[in-house]
Amino acid sequence: MRVTVAVDCMGGDYGPSVTAPAALALLREDPDVAVILVGLSAEIESQLKRDKAAFGDRLVVRHASEVVGMDEPPALAMRGKKDSSMRVAVDLMKSGEAQAAVSAGNTGALMAISRYVLKTLPGIDRPAIASIMPSQRGRVYVLDLGANVDCTAEHLLQFGIMGSELVACVEHKANPSVGLLNIGEEDIKGNDVVKQAAELLRASGLNFYGNVEGTDIFKGTTDVVVCDGFVGNVALKSAEGLAQLMRTILREEFERNIFTKLAGFAAMPVINAFKKRVDHRGYNGASLLGLRGIVLKSHGSADAYSFECALKRAAEEVRTGMLAHITERMAHIHVTNGMNGKIA
Repeated sequence: MRVTVAVDCMGGDYGPSVTAPAALALLREDPDVAVILVGLSAEIESQLKRDKAAFGDRLVVRHASEVVGMDEPPALAMRGKKDSSMRVAVDLMKSGEAQAAVSAGNTGALMAISRYVLKTLPGIDRPAIASIMPSQRGRVYVLDLGANVDCTAEHLLQFGIMGSELVACVEHKANPSVGLLNIGEEDIKGNDVVKQAAELLRASGLNFYGNVEGTDIFKGTTDVVVCDGFVGNVALKSAEGLAQLMRTILREEFERNIFTKLAGFAAMPVINAFKKRVDHRGYNGASLLGLRGIVLKSHGSADAYSFECALKRAAEEVRTGMLAHITERMAHIHVTNGMNGKIA
């Protein structure tokens, strides 16, 4: 099965100098993937050089005359720039020319454009941003990471369903466990929304573990952690900051004097293994779940390796039929509870 991914080449801090080489690397690695590189064609072509001809119809450049700025208001980007590289990439999914879109650009604009163009899946009120975080047991998927600051209990249930299906598809794991982020494991902890969400998740048929705390994210207590976008974004940025702090402290301590430098040299294999396990580049690519299409948001500062990871994830979500699985699970929830398409 060939999967075609539309790439917003102009998004992010580095534009085509990162996105085009990442796309070429994916094409070399996966013969069943095609890419449509969208953006200012002259800039994209300059990055492709002689490589373009080697991939035939698997590599297409689609010109888009506008670029969405990283700090541009989402409403302005959506209404005022209909020929932006971001908008055209999403439109390619709407037309059926691509099955997924990936952008390292403005998160708010990407969510607004994707929701406007693609709409949401049946039974989903709001799309959510889901991404991977490292844990002691491998990887954990957390959502929402910033798309929805204020959530109802029903929204958190929907996040749990979407996160469970994402892990089942991408990680090929049957019946993933779902935890609800709270200030304590006890049922009496948390605000009214979280308590109501716990009741809905418990009755949903998901493999609901119960409440989890922030430390459980990194322990890997559950496969999926559900929270509202405010809490999730704070948790994500705190984790990124802590990883950076640990790297800085280790570097400073090993460079303190000649003896610590020698110790650092001897410990280099362990240090490299540690860096590899916590390297955020390998976890790049946040899924915008709940849309009628596969859309991934890459980190804006991603390098070529990191952006390629996001492209791979997009292709995998298409191949595993994730959208169909989410739709089926939502329909099952509605039928089981006799709610006629609404979660009460």
